[in-house]
Amino acid sequence: MAQEQGVGQDVTDHEMDAHVIGKRDRLVIVASSLGTVFEWYDFFMYGTLAALLGSLFFPVENPTAAFLASLAAFGAGFGVRPIGAVVFGHLGDMIGRKYTFLVTITLMGVATAAVGILPTYAEIGIWAPVLLVTLRLLQGLALGGEYGGAAIYVAEHAPRGRRGFYTSWIQMCRWLAASCCRSRWC
Repeated sequence: MAQEQGVGQDVTDHEMDAHVIGKRDRLVIVASSLGTVFEWYDFFMYGTLAALLGSLFFPVENPTAAFLASLAAFGAGFGVRPIGAVVFGHLGDMIGRKYTFLVTITLMGVATAAVGILPTYAEIGIWAPVLLVTLRLLQGLALGGEYGGAAIYVAEHAPRGRRGFYTSWIQMCRWLAASCCRSRWC
């Protein structure tokens, strides 16, 4: 099953499929990668700012306890990621990965924006940490759904024989997001 291509070069169908990627598929891979950067950036930014957030959203009488409570809220977001993966994975199978991907990106964006405008503990008391943890749980659900969904979405659009390479970009984007959180230029 060799086909002639170029100057007398024989290439099998499989080899041709492994290196041909359409414009639409490239867009899916880039969009999924950027979505992963966005979602992990939001998630890691909270961890980077945990000490500050602890002093704003938890009682400040004991700074160590406020910091630990802030880290516990960070951990709560990680704890619900598997639930987000199951919920949004099921939705992705039912209504499509593209729409589910948009829902997870929107959910993360809205929850992150809400953290940005959330009143502090000094302003609304105990409701500040309750609302903060609720928003962190929503971010964790969104991240759990986006991360697995992005990998599957990319795998479905990657050329045969290159799925591992293209899905590895999703994992690399997680590192990129963490690096951006700790740099001066992001």
